[in-house]
Amino acid sequence: MSKIINYGVIGCGMMGQEHLRNIALLPEARVAAIYEPDRYMADASKAIAPNARLKSSIEELLEDDSLDCLLVASPNHLHVEQFEKIAAIRPLPLLIEKPLYTHPSDAPRLAALEADYPAPVWVAMEYRYMPPIQTLIEQMQTATGGPTMLTIREHRFPFLPKVGDWNRFNRYTGGTLVEKCCHFFDLMRLILQSEPVRVMASAGQVVNHKDERYGDEAPDIWDSGYVIVDFASGARAMLELCMYAEGARYQEEISAVGPVGKIEALVPGPGRFWPTHLGVPPVAQVIVSPRNPKGPQAVDIPVDPTILSAGDHNGSTFYQHARFLDIVRNGGTPDVTLADGARAVAMGLAAQEAALTGETVRLDLPTPPVDAQVSQNGAMGTA
Repeated sequence: MSKIINYGVIGCGMMGQEHLRNIALLPEARVAAIYEPDRYMADASKAIAPNARLKSSIEELLEDDSLDCLLVASPNHLHVEQFEKIAAIRPLPLLIEKPLYTHPSDAPRLAALEADYPAPVWVAMEYRYMPPIQTLIEQMQTATGGPTMLTIREHRFPFLPKVGDWNRFNRYTGGTLVEKCCHFFDLMRLILQSEPVRVMASAGQVVNHKDERYGDEAPDIWDSGYVIVDFASGARAMLELCMYAEGARYQEEISAVGPVGKIEALVPGPGRFWPTHLGVPPVAQVIVSPRNPKGPQAVDIPVDPTILSAGDHNGSTFYQHARFLDIVRNGGTPDVTLADGARAVAMGLAAQEAALTGETVRLDLPTPPVDAQVSQNGAMGTA
């Protein structure tokens, strides 16, 4: 039997607790220590990981000699500062939640960390590991002949309440097109295997949170929008986001089209939100539609019910941790590198700027070698 891998966890709010539930399903991993400053969330975390030791600070957590790796799942605006603290004190293998950063001024700090951090850093992009999206990616080339158009639609529920209401404000989240949509910009780069060169967007706050007040402030977080991205390869991608469409059967719908056909992935939202009077929640599907001979072929992509019930991301958090643990044990390069995570945020910030200004934003990115992974760095500028 392999050695049990001990996690130290920083931040155990809603997403942190999803991580705890999924780590508990892995037979050779456990949460050994937790830093969570909110007492209610700390107590809830102990209910999931009763043997974990609660720590009063990040410094105290990092003093725990039993730890083999770290997970950061704190509010977005804390990620860079906490990452820097870990790097200075004890740079263990790290799984850090998206988005990596929230403001353009953070980018040089991330670049410095990328250059000097001595252990693997994996950016948590759960959507990559949803089984229907994995299937779509695996079959992409055969089904499309090479994608030239990619559409990602997310029709979902509004932002949920979080500790301190941090997710109601752009200054803490980076804005909806960073906080929520960096997942989708990461998928665009992964699926198209190319770098973005131009971003256009229209977005805003239309329905949600308009009657809420926190002290003297009203939320400024957006709830809907469109983003169009041109890629260096000539491919185009579009994101459609609506966060007041929770009545939809599927939460995410991804379609890619190329010269020989089309492939789609349909992903249901969290089962806990599915109305019980409608019966069993829907199952994810992948649909392949060749141009010749015509005839769509649909396949259900079920997820083990135990894994599915451990989180809100179609089982992906479990599969992500299984792969991260392999890196912790055996070394290697994370699937989602710091460069990947930073590039997804840069695209989100460009989309925010494009929507605010009504102007196209150009991404001044070097063209990577043909055989390079999608993990190159670049700077952002406005057209």
